[in-house]
Amino acid sequence: MQIVHSPLHLRHDGGMELHRGALVPCYEMPARAEYIREALVDAGHALVAPRDFDPEALLAVHDADFVAFLRTAHARWREDGRDGFMLPSGFPARGLRRDRVPSGISGAMGYYAFDAGTPIVEGTWDAAFAAAQCAMTAAALVAEGERSAYALCRPPGHHAGRSVYGGYCFLNNAALAAQQLRERGFGKVALFDVDYHHGNGTQDIFWERDDVLFVSIHGTPETEYPYFLGYADERGAGAGEGFTLNLPLPRGTGWDTYDAALDTALQRIADFGADALVVSLGVDIYEGDPISAFKLGAERFPQLGARLASLGLPTVLVQEGGYAVREIGTNVAGVLGAFGACR
Repeated sequence: MQIVHSPLHLRHDGGMELHRGALVPCYEMPARAEYIREALVDAGHALVAPRDFDPEALLAVHDADFVAFLRTAHARWREDGRDGFMLPSGFPARGLRRDRVPSGISGAMGYYAFDAGTPIVEGTWDAAFAAAQCAMTAAALVAEGERSAYALCRPPGHHAGRSVYGGYCFLNNAALAAQQLRERGFGKVALFDVDYHHGNGTQDIFWERDDVLFVSIHGTPETEYPYFLGYADERGAGAGEGFTLNLPLPRGTGWDTYDAALDTALQRIADFGADALVVSLGVDIYEGDPISAFKLGAERFPQLGARLASLGLPTVLVQEGGYAVREIGTNVAGVLGAFGACR
């Protein structure tokens, strides 16, 4: 399996985040991708560089004004006399106007963000765009005949919606991969999110579409981030009604319950008749993850890889979460190794 990787991910080093009410060092750190890269090289996988996509490709899933904000945010922050990492301090919540983007950088940041846990630094745009290019390159490889490809994306992407960022995510890498597959001839694409946290951004992007099925197994939003999306009654709207399937599970979920949800998810993808698969591969379902609460041991990741391979579809795997940094490489390699062995 080809691994698409860019060293530009190192340019995003966020500093601090607000996590469950406390200001703490960022859990989403450069070491995550470095441990994954080292583990995959040790396992014999070949690394390839991403292709040079035009930023216009982003507009297939993101609003132009939002992309322009991300590209210029830190420069505007510095023009305002500040430096270091950026976090918003106000949001257009209920009762406030949502139809106007403030001209000042502080207001604009709060307009486009949905949390204070996703800092922007000087190199954030370079890293986020490189991650998006990794995902689109992996999709291009599959469209050109590879049976599978893995995008080692950092920062991750599945919380980024059409015009909003948060959850460590700026551009939606998995959505961009799915869109590339559609544009390159695959009629139906299934996007399966196995990250511990619901892929609210991906759901937002494909909410009214019937050509991309969105399926997610995740920690219940009753107690788990992002709290306000990911409930089982969210099924899509308009042409997309019935093409979103959320399978929220409680804190402490172990393999037996997770595996049953996996059966349901894989059956829905099979019933959809997908021509290709995109996997939002979050390994924060691991029992040792510091910001998640499922109880899946390291031995379950090869099982997950084998189950994903059982669909027999051309597949793009896109890296999302996983914050047990020392174990992240082993867990990702476990998925990819088993996936490749079963193809």
